Amino acid sequence: MEDTIVRAIAAGGYVRAFACRTTNTVEEARRLHNMSPVVTVAMGRLLTGGVMMGAMMKMADDRLTIRIQSQGPIEMMLVTADAAGHVKGFAKNPQVIVPNKNGHLDVAGAVGLGVLSVIKDTGLREPYVGDTILVTSEIGDDLTNYFAESEQVPSSVGLGVRMNKDATVAAAGGFIVQLMPGAGEELTLRLENRLRTMPQITDLLEQGKTPEDILQIILGPEGLEILDRMPASWHCGCSRARMRTGLISLGKKELQSMIDDGKPIEVNCQFCGKSYEFPVNELEAMKQEAVKA
Repeated sequence: MEDTIVRAIAAGGYVRAFACRTTNTVEEARRLHNMSPVVTVAMGRLLTGGVMMGAMMKMADDRLTIRIQSQGPIEMMLVTADAAGHVKGFAKNPQVIVPNKNGHLDVAGAVGLGVLSVIKDTGLREPYVGDTILVTSEIGDDLTNYFAESEQVPSSVGLGVRMNKDATVAAAGGFIVQLMPGAGEELTLRLENRLRTMPQITDLLEQGKTPEDILQIILGPEGLEILDRMPASWHCGCSRARMRTGLISLGKKELQSMIDDGKPIEVNCQFCGKSYEFPVNELEAMKQEAVKA
């Protein structure tokens, strides 16, 4: 089954919602970064939330980045998404292992206390940056808090990742349900009750439920209207040309230092792990192109 994102409204437009399946995407992240199970779950939740938040962006060139910097052993996680369902990310310490808590992977313990930052680059001179404190370090609750604190949008974010016994990803996905201005108290209470009693997102996905099915469970009685559906996927987009541009931006002084070493340099992509080698003669040509001293 392919990974997908569904966008919908309900209650005459007073509710907007997103749901997605991201099993393949999270498994690709696990494979590329050789992540431990607890890091896979933490990163998988962040990737899932990120790909839905990316789908909220309006223009093709818009980019959204979510960064968690924390005191736990993972230390930092970063996810970038666009409006077309593409997402990528990495954890600073991908092979962290912590003791289980109450028989489950201790995501909060691996993440620890810290700050969640959302950066939206919409082509303006300065990107929008919203910072909030991690409230539970379980990711879903923290994104719910971000929407309430930074965007003043009452929201419920549900994210789930379940692992197989062989440490591969069995199921991953999530939903975001948001109340628009004018939503009444009765609608709010009905949604809260439905969200409180619904099955776990990973249970639904393992039963073969689609993102549309998940939204139907939450919003069916409120006149659910599916607006669109698009693929979700891991996509890095790095290239030798982009790496070259990045090196040129370092400036003449930094490039000269690399040239003086007399050895080719290797640049690795943090997102996908690909390596790009640049010989000394190319570094010399890049120095001539550099504008910065």
